[in-house]
Amino acid sequence: MSKIDSIEITHHRLPLDPPFKASWDGRARRHFDATIVRVTDDEGRVGIGSGDLMKGFEGHEDLFIGQDPRHLERHYEVLSHINFHYGRCWPMDLALWDLSGKITGEPVWRMLGGRSDRVRLYASSGVLREPSAMAEQAERYIDEGFPALKVRFSSSSGGRNSWRDDVKALEAIRARVGDRIELMVDCNQGWRMPWDTTLPWTFKDALAVARELEKLGIYWMEEPLFRSDRKGMKRLSDATDLRIAGGEMTRELYEFRDIIEERAFDVIQPDVALVGGITGCRRLAYQAREAGVMFTPHSWTNGIGVLANAHLTAGVGDAPWLEYPYDNPEWSEARRDYPMAAPLKHNRGWLDLGEAPGLGVVLDEDRLKATRV
Repeated sequence: MSKIDSIEITHHRLPLDPPFKASWDGRARRHFDATIVRVTDDEGRVGIGSGDLMKGFEGHEDLFIGQDPRHLERHYEVLSHINFHYGRCWPMDLALWDLSGKITGEPVWRMLGGRSDRVRLYASSGVLREPSAMAEQAERYIDEGFPALKVRFSSSSGGRNSWRDDVKALEAIRARVGDRIELMVDCNQGWRMPWDTTLPWTFKDALAVARELEKLGIYWMEEPLFRSDRKGMKRLSDATDLRIAGGEMTRELYEFRDIIEERAFDVIQPDVALVGGITGCRRLAYQAREAGVMFTPHSWTNGIGVLANAHLTAGVGDAPWLEYPYDNPEWSEARRDYPMAAPLKHNRGWLDLGEAPGLGVVLDEDRLKATRV
């Protein structure tokens, strides 16, 4: 029986020059942090996870050392308790799935059900651009084979002046490319960066925006209200033809249970690196399916997090697309995936997962050594 021998957590920082100014953060980002979790068994196999910062895990290693890494449900329970008392340590779950796959010789997507070995992607932009530049970017995404694009609205005073300016960017895209690409919108109203005290939209604000988005044939409207306003989300869903999406930063699985039961969202977007890990989020995939709610994970961490969400999505086979953070040049695949030996590369809007055991992660140890903090 394989046993966990050691757990190593390292932190890394990649300088960003030029900086990345994310639509949800008016402050330009001059570095990109990544935390790497390595779980080694007594035969020297190493499972790798990444995503959140693993704050609160230190001092709990003894709860895992000596255990069989394949006892994933047991480990999930321990991590859920750590999540309650301390912090989000779900990258540990990803590392355990990776290690379990290496022990069994199977890719995680097959361990999860094996519905597919690849996922369809939507391009997830992150930068606020002038309308003409957004239209040009949409053309490039189409040329690369992406079937859908998510456009960001500004969340604070550091972005565009109002949501009407955001709508102009969408209008420019539609004028340029017509219906050759599906469009989604992230309204960025569900949460704020710590320094950002801008109030979120009211229900009436969100409804006014929804009316404009309906005219443009938008596929879903993401995070249109503050995260606690589930009743408002349900009202908005009932009042518009748009699908209402959200949940990327939801902390607890039981919150998703209530969201699904109440049909508060049409689309739920948990991220295995931020809530529940693969073990917890697979529960949500099945709950959502039974309720007729779309399941498509958020994945804006790094390539390891993208891979983990992709394996879950492929294994259970529920999502029409998976989020692919990608907005050249400010958010390139090379920047996003710097901990990895080679960045992920989509194939005409598809991510092929292959037969490598576990998650298929290969680290760039030299880069990690150079960026360690």
